[in-house]
Amino acid sequence: MQLVWSWGVIGLILLCLEMMSGTLYLLWPGVAALVMALFSWLFPAFSLAWQIVIYAIFSVLAVAIWRKREQAHPAPRVGQAQGEEIGRQGVITVAVSPAQPGKIRFSQGVMGSKEWTAYADVDIAIDQPAKIMAVEGNGLRVAPLRQH
Repeated sequence: MQLVWSWGVIGLILLCLEMMSGTLYLLWPGVAALVMALFSWLFPAFSLAWQIVIYAIFSVLAVAIWRKREQAHPAPRVGQAQGEEIGRQGVITVAVSPAQPGKIRFSQGVMGSKEWTAYADVDIAIDQPAKIMAVEGNGLRVAPLRQH
């Protein structure tokens, strides 16, 4: 019965450390330790050596499942547009080229700012209109606006 309590305490300590760090590194080993507490209560005949092996397997499986799920469903980027800013138009204030980022200005703020660093795959001159194609880190990928 002592191993049940030991696994439970280890799990709770890891979960408390996880809450303080907020990194998710200790979440799954903590959950695995709590699962081991339940496992050792249900199957007390397993030796400590076997329980440690099973704990390692639970921990690795939990992390692998979490990582696979994270890759399949990436978390939304907080504070950045999820497509609603794509297509917004602005004016280039510092020339942009594939080799050199420039600046783009908007009449109304885009995600909290009127001026952004602009990246482009083609040359765009000063005072030429451009539109947002994508949000890339702290800048915007832009393309020249076709003029009719």
